[in-house]
Amino acid sequence: MIEKANLEIFAETLLSLAKKDKDIIVVTSDSRGSGKLTNFGKELPDQIIEVGIAEQNLVGICAGLSAVGKKVFGVSPSSFLTARALEQIKNDIAYSNHPVTLVGISSGVSYGQLGSTHHSIHDIAVLRAINNLNIVIPCDNFETQKVIQSAVNYSKPLFIRFGKKPMLKIHSDNKSFKIGKGIRVKEGKDLVFIATGETVQRAYQAIEILEKDNFKCTLISMHTIKPFDEYLFLQSIKNTRGIITLEEHSESGGLGEKCASILVQKKITTNFKIIGFPDEYMVNGSQSDVLDHYDMSPKRLVEIAKELIS
Repeated sequence: MIEKANLEIFAETLLSLAKKDKDIIVVTSDSRGSGKLTNFGKELPDQIIEVGIAEQNLVGICAGLSAVGKKVFGVSPSSFLTARALEQIKNDIAYSNHPVTLVGISSGVSYGQLGSTHHSIHDIAVLRAINNLNIVIPCDNFETQKVIQSAVNYSKPLFIRFGKKPMLKIHSDNKSFKIGKGIRVKEGKDLVFIATGETVQRAYQAIEILEKDNFKCTLISMHTIKPFDEYLFLQSIKNTRGIITLEEHSESGGLGEKCASILVQKKITTNFKIIGFPDEYMVNGSQSDVLDHYDMSPKRLVEIAKELIS
């Protein structure tokens, strides 16, 4: 079942929480509309601050508000937030230990035809390297709602990453959610898919096709990239015939390389494939076109899975 875009659920959940808590403050950088926060601004004008296209200022203001006890959400396109304001994220937020929630919107290749200048395929890599900053990438409306509810009183700096498209319903509403703990969506011994964010949907669709050919696959929604759920990862890959990691991010420094480092250090040998974006300026097109081109269509994932375990 197709639900809303995760960004819409983010905005609705945050507005609902902020109506009950005047300490919740949103700071945006010319991104009120793209962050689906127009209604938030209309209903709670005293709890939203617009800084214009000034991401470095946004992060500094977020840190200052947090220092006086506010529960701050800094919302900006991920490509600009994590590149222009990286020094401020490192020093003003993480090093200074202000529990700000930074929200990177329109991440990955969500901007489609706007091209490489607007794509955010570096953000996981650069933020993983910063101490004291946790990273969450929700896959569906359920994970989005839960992570925003958790973020309001979270005790550490946090980065949450969202795309723009309406999403499949991956989880039932009675699932448990905790930052730092991945979720096993499906279970099977033939192959393990480890995916994060919107790519979980594509892995889910691929597994549905594989099941028709009697392949039984595990699917892990690794919504938290940092801290990484190593225990779930290791438990899930026991006795499997292969592992595929899937991410809307560069192959360098993301989910796949994190999994690979664990396998090497634990001396685990298995068929293993990282699917992400190679080290090149990407083809132009819609988000779906770009993902399909780089082997992330469900049909192509099925072919790769069969090749990997044949």
